[in-house]
Amino acid sequence: MAQKLALIDYGAGNLHSVANALKAAGAEKVTVTADPMAVRTADRIVLPGVGAFKACADALWAIPGMVDALHERVQVGGVPFLGICVGMQLLATRGLEFGSTEGLDWIPGEVRLIERTDPMVKVPHMGWNDVGVGRVDPAHALIEPGEAYFLHSYHFVPDDGHSVAAMSDHGGGLVAAVARDNVVGVQFHPEKSQAYGLSLLSRFLDWKP
Repeated sequence: MAQKLALIDYGAGNLHSVANALKAAGAEKVTVTADPMAVRTADRIVLPGVGAFKACADALWAIPGMVDALHERVQVGGVPFLGICVGMQLLATRGLEFGSTEGLDWIPGEVRLIERTDPMVKVPHMGWNDVGVGRVDPAHALIEPGEAYFLHSYHFVPDDGHSVAAMSDHGGGLVAAVARDNVVGVQFHPEKSQAYGLSLLSRFLDWKP
């Protein structure tokens, strides 16, 4: 039986492109949904995100029961979870874009503006950049070294460095991926990262944390 993958629709993600990339990577059943009941029965969950942290958080919390369903299925039920771009940032305790906004707090930390220490470094961090990996948590093995496509002005700063699965360099180190147990988040866009991104999504579809 094909696994049910829930791609969360809260009006803040590049859903069409992500859904197509998941299918290209081998997903047989991708359900684009804003229904908490669909989340509660999903075998894998993907949370995309494009835009400002506050706007994305407000949109996610505005769906009645969605945050509770995500907590029950991911944190309690242990199903594999992938957060993409702002979907990854929402794993943090809070985001500091347009004031302080509450995140899911699954991986404690803050989402802060990228500081320009070099006037030649442009913000937003946009385009292709290296993904350099570490190996601490077994969940980190999902992330492989390579090049991926980034587009962001804010970055995730976890409280615990053990949650950092990969780094990128843009006038200084930026967290490219976080991972803990059955939860992984990537700052880059797999759906825009060609072969590297499809390879990551394929590994996620086979992942048994």
